[in-house]
Amino acid sequence: MVIDVQKGITHDRLYAYERFIENTTAIIETARHNNIEVIYVQHDDGPGTGFSVGDIDYEIADQVKPMSGEKIYSKSINSCFGNKELAAYLEKKGDNTLVIVGLQTDFCIDASIKSARERGYHVIVPEGTNSTFDNDYMDKETTFRYFNEMMWPKRYASCVSMEEAIMQMEQEGKNGK
Repeated sequence: MVIDVQKGITHDRLYAYERFIENTTAIIETARHNNIEVIYVQHDDGPGTGFSVGDIDYEIADQVKPMSGEKIYSKSINSCFGNKELAAYLEKKGDNTLVIVGLQTDFCIDASIKSARERGYHVIVPEGTNSTFDNDYMDKETTFRYFNEMMWPKRYASCVSMEEAIMQMEQEGKNGK
């Protein structure tokens, strides 16, 4: 799942921006190459906010642009499970593993990871595939490290190296999942 990698927030003020784009793109390409479905989710702040359907900032960033036929869902709360159609689709699929990448570490990625875990999913977070900005309490690196190194591992998600994530996806592709 590619969450909120949208034009309005995908730029070089993100923590480790270039690595984020490179790793996220590699995960998407690996999924496609191994016939693993890529699902996109966009955050909608509502009409008139500049970050809603029809606004340029709302559009998915060109670096991770969906291919024809890939599913795109919209949400208006932090967790992607706030979209009932997406939640029902994932439940119907019956796959209990989700690879989650996107923006922002401390908002929608954190909420989606925790919601997925509460629903019984095994969540995989490949290294460097989420990012965030400085906030009023922590700089962007500290925020990133807090979630990826302390909060999620062994609680909510398997935070794994890129090599491990790609290997797992390739194995899943070989197994025909």
